[in-house]
Amino acid sequence: MKKLRIFSWNLNGIRAAVRNGFMDWLEKEKPDVLLLQEVRCSESDLQAEWLAPFGYKSFWQPAVKKGYSGVAIYTRLPVESEQVIRGLGSPQFDTEGRFLAFVHGKILFASAYFPNSQRDTLRLPYKLEYCELIMEFLNKHRAAGHEVVLGGDFNIAHTPLDLANPKQNEKNAGYLPEERAWMSKFIENGYVDTFRLFESGGGHYTWWSQRPGIRERNIGWRLDYHFITPGLVQDVVSAKIFPAVLGSDHCPVSLELNLK
Repeated sequence: MKKLRIFSWNLNGIRAAVRNGFMDWLEKEKPDVLLLQEVRCSESDLQAEWLAPFGYKSFWQPAVKKGYSGVAIYTRLPVESEQVIRGLGSPQFDTEGRFLAFVHGKILFASAYFPNSQRDTLRLPYKLEYCELIMEFLNKHRAAGHEVVLGGDFNIAHTPLDLANPKQNEKNAGYLPEERAWMSKFIENGYVDTFRLFESGGGHYTWWSQRPGIRERNIGWRLDYHFITPGLVQDVVSAKIFPAVLGSDHCPVSLELNLK
């Protein structure tokens, strides 16, 4: 039995992250699968050594708009191009580079960057449509016999435990009643928040405002998750958050599985 180490990280721009030590972190941690969000560039913008460092394969799903959004996956697992799924089949979301996945054995590994609802909830309908579409997509794969590992930036803090100031943020994007209700629905559909298998308390966050002193005082939000399907729960070894890892306004989160 092999232990499979999976990380997810919103880099807030891979070029900036590389300048801040991302490649050193990757070489040190050597995850088997790394799910990235908000890479903010396309493969044509990347230096060759970023595409396949340390024996990794990488796959990219950029946004059409330059310097915006985009997801990527690094993996050391054997993956052929026909096993890679680029997008959800919806141009309004796929042109923003919000979903990338691959199939290995009976597991679908996916990196997702959920839209931000924005101030005055301008993009809330767009976000909720994306949420429904991704759940429909994953449910189809489950019906076809796949287990699912979904990592990414959901841009949702699910419960009052998942952000430092819940009362002050009840009308703000990322903690809106509609967003939280959808995440509850997602969980009711059989998707398991792996971090909550090990930690039931608050104070554990993955994103902090870049205003001075906010991260140091841990005034944050838990926006980044690994969700899995029930068939994998027995194989979960650990699920962790790494707030001390810098280089982005988000920190990486990990999931370790026993892979049969």
